[in-house]
Amino acid sequence: MRRAGLLLMAAAAALSPAGFANAPDGASAAPAAGTIMIKDFAFSPATLTVSRGARVTWMNVDGEPHTVASTSGAFRSGALDQQETFSFEFDEPGTYRYVCTIHPHMSGTITVR
Repeated sequence: MRRAGLLLMAAAAALSPAGFANAPDGASAAPAAGTIMIKDFAFSPATLTVSRGARVTWMNVDGEPHTVASTSGAFRSGALDQQETFSFEFDEPGTYRYVCTIHPHMSGTITVR
């Protein structure tokens, strides 16, 4: 249990909105926009607003596998086991609704500005 907590803190720190990654050519990459935790059969936060070009990462901390799939087909993960992640970069403004295809009652929304 303690190890899982440490992994979550490390993932959150690595994906902090304040941090920028340096691209190999010296240009800065887009900042990480955030992490959505998959826990207790829910996405948390269930809604997130990000800037165009932002990367969002979902991390499964449940003991059950889950997926992340856009209802419009824009993105789709495979089954994520515990501690696995899926990331997607949002290049186009809009509203992106998504579900877990294994547990369709689980849903969330990303708004890109």
